[in-house]
Amino acid sequence: MTRYKIIDCHTHIYPEKIAAKAVRSIGDFYGIPMDRDGTVDTLIRQAREVGISRSLALAVAVDAQHVSHINDFLISTVHAHPDDLWGFATLHADMEDPGAEVERVLKAGMKGIKLHPDMQHFSLSDKGADRLFEACEGVCPMMFHTGDKRYHNSNPSLIPDILKKHPRLQLICAHFGGYSEWDEAARYLADTNVYVDTSSSLFAVGPERMKELIGIFGEDRVLFGTDFPMWNAGPEIEALLAMGLSETALKKIFSGNIIKLLGDC
Repeated sequence: MTRYKIIDCHTHIYPEKIAAKAVRSIGDFYGIPMDRDGTVDTLIRQAREVGISRSLALAVAVDAQHVSHINDFLISTVHAHPDDLWGFATLHADMEDPGAEVERVLKAGMKGIKLHPDMQHFSLSDKGADRLFEACEGVCPMMFHTGDKRYHNSNPSLIPDILKKHPRLQLICAHFGGYSEWDEAARYLADTNVYVDTSSSLFAVGPERMKELIGIFGEDRVLFGTDFPMWNAGPEIEALLAMGLSETALKKIFSGNIIKLLGDC
């Protein structure tokens, strides 16, 4: 589909027996119709169809007791598809020893940690969350689902204090740094060193505003992501290609920046 090397830095996969239920639950959470399949086979097939060379699969545990089980699923799935997948494991603010779990999942080949405070029912400002940042600071990158006007758990305004307290934390703030709060994301995060991804934004802000956001954050800090199974990759790629960005910017956004952060394929 494109001559660019593409890495999708934001995808979700589920065990086949619960994938349909999980996808419906996500659609209900966001009020977005979901007709896509959240299995790894579908992710890999659709990625290959549009020229995506690798996908970063993200885990989320809604409570502490399921963290290791969910991480085990992701680890085994990534190991089964080493040429197609990377993985970010999950943690939870209520778990007793996040450092031990970080050590375990990194030894198993995971590339970092993903948090979704809204679905996990804790705030990034909680003391329990701070222990997660301590476990990852200087050790591995973290990705936060960031922003949602309906909640107060992951808003962009919370991020600067986290960065001040944990200056060595490598942070990706998903959805251009603020799902449904894109103006706030630009206000609070533009002058930081966080990465942002393009996922679950185009449908709401449109291509012109998306191009503006790329300009605000800078081509060195933007990562391509689809939020599979929420969106199909093809239209997301086509929209980015149609924005009139430079060749250099497209190479960085499609894969160069994430490779710089996580390593080459």
